[in-house]
Amino acid sequence: MSGNSDPLTPRAKLAVTAGKAAAAVSRAAGRGSGSVIGGRVALKLDPDLLARLATHLDVILVSATNGKTTTTRLIAEALRAAGPVVSNALGANMPAGITSALAGGSDAKFAVIEVDEKYLSGVARDTDPKCIALLNLSRDQLDRAAETRMMAEHWREGLAGSKAVVVANADDPLVVWAASSSPNVMWVAAGQMWKDDAWSCPSCGGVMQRPGDDWFCGECGFRRPTPTWALSGDHVLDPHGSAWPIHLQLPGRANKANAASSAAVAAVFGVPPQVALERMYQVQAVAGRYDVVQFMQRDLRLLLAKNPAGWLETFSLIDPPPTPVILSVNARGADGTDTSWLWDVDYTQLSGHPIFVLGDRKLDLAVRLEVANQHFQVCENLDQAVQLAPPGRIEVIANYTAFQDLRRRVGN
Repeated sequence: MSGNSDPLTPRAKLAVTAGKAAAAVSRAAGRGSGSVIGGRVALKLDPDLLARLATHLDVILVSATNGKTTTTRLIAEALRAAGPVVSNALGANMPAGITSALAGGSDAKFAVIEVDEKYLSGVARDTDPKCIALLNLSRDQLDRAAETRMMAEHWREGLAGSKAVVVANADDPLVVWAASSSPNVMWVAAGQMWKDDAWSCPSCGGVMQRPGDDWFCGECGFRRPTPTWALSGDHVLDPHGSAWPIHLQLPGRANKANAASSAAVAAVFGVPPQVALERMYQVQAVAGRYDVVQFMQRDLRLLLAKNPAGWLETFSLIDPPPTPVILSVNARGADGTDTSWLWDVDYTQLSGHPIFVLGDRKLDLAVRLEVANQHFQVCENLDQAVQLAPPGRIEVIANYTAFQDLRRRVGN
């Protein structure tokens, strides 16, 4: 990498221009934001472009199975207190989308980048991050993503010897094992609601012991590290023991955990917790998630849940029965085509809610709900589900492409 004030060679500048043009054509054709196709075109013309674009930036990478888009947004808001930020705010989190995002940040000081778990090591190698936030690891897209222990090992190898400050969740044994290869780790007690992927020790395969909030392996001694930051109720505890109140417009315990990790990251760059947390309050929705929209004279709250851990967190924040709930599941390329994960979700938590089911794989979901003894109706589309739903705000929970379909339908 060059140390010049302008790291872009003529070839790199051409690649950026071509990428922006491709993205504009994609947008004009109604094919989405164009960030992915724009990045692909740019990287074809200059394979080293991502590294070149990152040279003048303080890069922060955020990776996890769940919560990375929201946490990326919270960190970006916090760091704007210290300078201009560029970020892949719409969630295009593979190298092409990341390249597109950085290409638009020539005046930025910070780059806050969400990274797909599979690509973390490669993106870290290219961007030389100052900080890496690791939130959680759980089963996801079984036909596409690696088994969780393999993913943790991939992270562990990629982080070995990294100069970055790694901000890692002390309550997730897989994350702890992955981060432990790094020489500079800041542990955050962010909690772990979903534990079904961390009952065996990632270090030796032994059975994990889980007394209360603690965890350890009785066979090899691998154990929960002592955190320096912690989520405690509605407060973040900093390394000095000071408690800072969390005021978010985003709902749920999971987002308080995201805020705790975000405050720890902001502190790495000199932004005090009080300032960071105040700025996070400005975030009302993230790429449509948590938005309340009007559709057919009804209020619909849009919630994204892509895997068992995500559905568990989402169930914990919906309004109580008899609030109607619409569930929509697809199994397209971006979702993973294997829907066996539905059987890992505890749908008995929806007891008492009127449930309406739609999406490409509505019959897969219907069978799962039938086995869980839930009362539901299968619907052809969102319009029918809304018509059938009893009065009150409707909670709409969908996986990735189903969520995008719903956003288009409601004009969000």
